[in-house]
Amino acid sequence: MKIIAIGRNYAEHAKELNNPVPSVPVIFMKPDTALLKDNKPFYHPEFSQDVHHEIEIVLKVCKEGKHIAEKFAASYYDEIALGVDFTARDIQSKHKEKGLPWELAKAFDNSAPVSNFLPKTQFANLYELNFKLDVNGETRQQGNTKDLLFSFERIIAFVSQYITLKKGDLIFTGTPQGVGKVNIGDKLQGYLEGETMFDFEVK
Repeated sequence: MKIIAIGRNYAEHAKELNNPVPSVPVIFMKPDTALLKDNKPFYHPEFSQDVHHEIEIVLKVCKEGKHIAEKFAASYYDEIALGVDFTARDIQSKHKEKGLPWELAKAFDNSAPVSNFLPKTQFANLYELNFKLDVNGETRQQGNTKDLLFSFERIIAFVSQYITLKKGDLIFTGTPQGVGKVNIGDKLQGYLEGETMFDFEVK
């Protein structure tokens, strides 16, 4: 299982970090050791003083595919979840300045909490999904999939030109604006269409 993540897939988030809005998907990866499930606590790493939350819709790949045409891409995922792409922003900023890869900022252990998955057939329109992140009961991020720059199918088609997708792979599809620092003691709750998807603490 691998975790593929998309950067800057909501225009307002790209702008809040002073990044250009991309013309093709921005891809990075996290190892399987980044996965954090079952509302287990996230232990704040000692190597960063500025870990940010980034809430995202997550797709679960349901069959193997390579060079997938966009018109067929919808059949390659059958479940969705909510996840958090934790990012060590201080490390990322230093690496961006030097033109270095993002892995140390994005791929560290437990940096990808994921909720339980739901069948995509449960939702009338995958491009009208409201989702949000509350920190200590206060809404920090709020998004709707209608604002995606690149659709789920476009992402799958694009990634599969370079990387074979396999059953069980997870795709983090990008975060809306409102990213911010988490602190030890914070409680994070994620909601999809009003339903609580995850509820865990930072320790």
